[in-house]
Amino acid sequence: LKGRYPEIMDDALVGEEARKLHADALLMIENAAAKGWLEAAGVIGIFPANAVGDEIELFCDATRSHVLTILHTLRQQTDKGDDRPNRALADYVAPKDTGLTDHVGLFALTTGIGIQEAVREFEKNHDDYNAILLQSVADRLVEAFAELMHARVRKEFWGYAANESLQNQALIREDYRGIRPAPGYPACPEHSEKQTIFDILSVSENTGIVMTESFSMHPAASICGYYFAHPQASYFGVGKIDRDQVADYARRKGMDLGLVEKWLPTNIGY
Repeated sequence: LKGRYPEIMDDALVGEEARKLHADALLMIENAAAKGWLEAAGVIGIFPANAVGDEIELFCDATRSHVLTILHTLRQQTDKGDDRPNRALADYVAPKDTGLTDHVGLFALTTGIGIQEAVREFEKNHDDYNAILLQSVADRLVEAFAELMHARVRKEFWGYAANESLQNQALIREDYRGIRPAPGYPACPEHSEKQTIFDILSVSENTGIVMTESFSMHPAASICGYYFAHPQASYFGVGKIDRDQVADYARRKGMDLGLVEKWLPTNIGY
């Protein structure tokens, strides 16, 4: 069904079906909560950080005397034909040589713990509709969980927007300060960076999320990414990049060039 909520509920063509699906989804959420069909789990961390070129160094503590890990970012290379900069996520973190204090957050969240048992039971009873609906509900819930945790980070855990007070529509428009990009998405398209998040946050131990060799996460209703608080931070796509940057990225990560090219199939511009 294609349309925007809540307008779709009154659509002349698909409104009736939309209302039925909405009611079924609400009932599924109610049953999932009552019967324990799925659980939510998450872990976050906020670390002292500084940018060095296109890399972001995370430090163990406020003394910044020991680098905990490095986040590797990619920079836009497409000629925009105007004064707009070619951005990288590292631009949203204070450069190390400025001496300024900055931070970056990491997160991993899921709403799919235990879901497979319920899905298998539906499938066993040849109830594909509810099997698919439960998985779809879990996918929507993890996005809601991500929105909730981002709000708590802004107002509570990190506290850089402690006085934020936004209504639902403003949250949907992302009128708040900060972004939460995820590896594999346009601003940071290379999936292997998920491994750093998993290692630093001990994600599997703390949440039950596991990651495959191809960097897929299970349960499927899982997400991991970064928190940036820069006032001008916004989402963007890296787009096509040239061989020189791919080679530099491979060198910085200590990866084979061919392997990096494998993980960046839609970004290779040569």
